[in-house]
Amino acid sequence: MGSTAAGDEAWELARELVRIDSSDPGAYEGQIERFIKGWLQERIAALPAELASRITIDELEALPGRTELMATIPGTGTEPRLVYICHMDTVTLGDGWDDGINPLGGLVRDDRLYGRGSCDMKSGLASALVAFAAQLARVGQTGELPRRGLSLICSVDEEDFMRGVEAAIEAGWVGESEWVLDTEPTDAQLQIAHKGRTWFEVTMEGVTAHASQPWKGADAIAAMAECVSRIRAAILAQPEHAELGCSTVTFGQVEGGYRPYVVPDSCKVWIDMRLVPPCSTEVATGIVEQAIAEAEAEVPGCHGSYVITGDRPAIERDPASPLAAAVLDATRETCGEPAEVGIFTGYTDTAVIAGRCGNHNCMSYGPGSLALAHKPNEYVPHADVRRAQAVLTRLAESVCR
Repeated sequence: MGSTAAGDEAWELARELVRIDSSDPGAYEGQIERFIKGWLQERIAALPAELASRITIDELEALPGRTELMATIPGTGTEPRLVYICHMDTVTLGDGWDDGINPLGGLVRDDRLYGRGSCDMKSGLASALVAFAAQLARVGQTGELPRRGLSLICSVDEEDFMRGVEAAIEAGWVGESEWVLDTEPTDAQLQIAHKGRTWFEVTMEGVTAHASQPWKGADAIAAMAECVSRIRAAILAQPEHAELGCSTVTFGQVEGGYRPYVVPDSCKVWIDMRLVPPCSTEVATGIVEQAIAEAEAEVPGCHGSYVITGDRPAIERDPASPLAAAVLDATRETCGEPAEVGIFTGYTDTAVIAGRCGNHNCMSYGPGSLALAHKPNEYVPHADVRRAQAVLTRLAESVCR
């Protein structure tokens, strides 16, 4: 399969995007946002002037110095817009890449594109851009706008606190009625449900003392160990969801103590919970409070507290979603069979929209595998990008026209 073959526009564009550092934290999204804006403007300018004037590109400074954009082909009807949403940031470049693989090199080897963001999600972004450009070309060919509008949102901060999509919601770019598809790596599945994501920051305060006389102090780390053990056991004991599976908990970061010979008077742990109904943030909060109380009783003199630093609800499948039906039709028409339907184990921009806006037409479909995201030697297969470009282009054509 040659890289200049028909259908390889997204593949070539993904290579260009991978070469632009948009790491978060790091370079962030400024350069890639300017590239995307220029790429879109070039294609809009090729339209007759009266049609080009109808196409809009809006920009929004979601965070200081971090701008996202939305390009829109307006529709002539009253149907809700189809929205492709893609984040521009990647995780940090990281270490551990094999010799010869530059995370910003756009290397193609064995029909795979290597580099940071190749899988998550610059190949998905490229596929959405090409699908959007195909609808621009249709406007030029027919001289008419589509019946259903099409928007492309390129967001910031998805790899951190997802403040970009929240800003887009607050700006009215997207809400409860649009059909919203992100192009995250989904292993060729249509992923239409998400576990919830709740973050806690738990602090345990104790009393310092010499390690040879620990009874004169109160060991904050020992109390935190009791707390962590109880939280883990309680979360893992929660009921399993028929589709979303089990709730999970990860204690991703711990800080505490001074030296081995000093009784620690403080310990802090950051907790990531992926919750499924009926376990909610309210249930998890009760678990944390009880664990703190039991740890305080187990290690007298210690006192615990907590802060909820992130609260994202679980998103369950809506079997009546018309967008899901349309995506399955598009995959059947382009791939010969409908995509398998699954769940997204992480949390995406569309999940934020679904949770914040009560939108039942929010889901994920894109090239690559989430198992390769955020790792050294991240890559996306050539065939995956061709498939995603074809499906997204067909979906936009079928639902907009």
